[in-house]
Amino acid sequence: MIQSASIGVTISFTAGVLSFLSPCVLPLIPSYVSFITGMSLDDTQRSRRTTLIHALLFVTGFTLVFMALGATATVLGRLFHQEREWVGRVGGVLVIVLGLYLLGVFNIGAFAKERRVHVANKPLGYLGTVLVGMAFAAGWTPCIGPILGGVLTYTASSADLNRGLLLLFAYSLGLAVPFLLAALMIDRFMTLFQRYKGALVWMSRASGVLLIGIGILMITGSMTVLSTWLQQWTPDALRDRI
Repeated sequence: MIQSASIGVTISFTAGVLSFLSPCVLPLIPSYVSFITGMSLDDTQRSRRTTLIHALLFVTGFTLVFMALGATATVLGRLFHQEREWVGRVGGVLVIVLGLYLLGVFNIGAFAKERRVHVANKPLGYLGTVLVGMAFAAGWTPCIGPILGGVLTYTASSADLNRGLLLLFAYSLGLAVPFLLAALMIDRFMTLFQRYKGALVWMSRASGVLLIGIGILMITGSMTVLSTWLQQWTPDALRDRI
């Protein structure tokens, strides 16, 4: 059970990282950093403490929304607890559909339309940064929507509130860690982005493959089988600590 939970956390964290690397999030990171701090990119390098505070508050904003969505998905999963097996299978099919969308097999109109929340002027103070983070989480569906939807569907199938919150916290952490690093080292981030921006399409495809894999595991009920298999390859010293 613990091993299975750790796999879910790993998958959710990886999904968060892939959301950060998605084609409509990664290119706008410098704009977000400048917007939430109210400083130019050069100034953010000279005022790292202020940059870090605003970045942490931005992360807090979208984490609160994602965890609230995780709690909601868990509650819905509990309502259908008697049909838990079918919830897992139907959810698996949905996750596979989202994965195929990210691979470009077909289009889903709801994800093709932009849902970003445009804020002309950020509210003053640190609270404004938290609100911008919440707006980011609530409105940025075109790229993170399919990935987040996959995580939420998997969360709903577990019908466990604590686990649901943990999975969405892991997803948020996967999105937050690279954002914090980028905010503190924006000059290096921009250099790396210019060098590897051509590979962004592969990030979307990697996300699609991940979702399809999760969907197959959900349909076949093989998540515990995967846990058992991975446990055989886990060093004894590490296994004893889990």
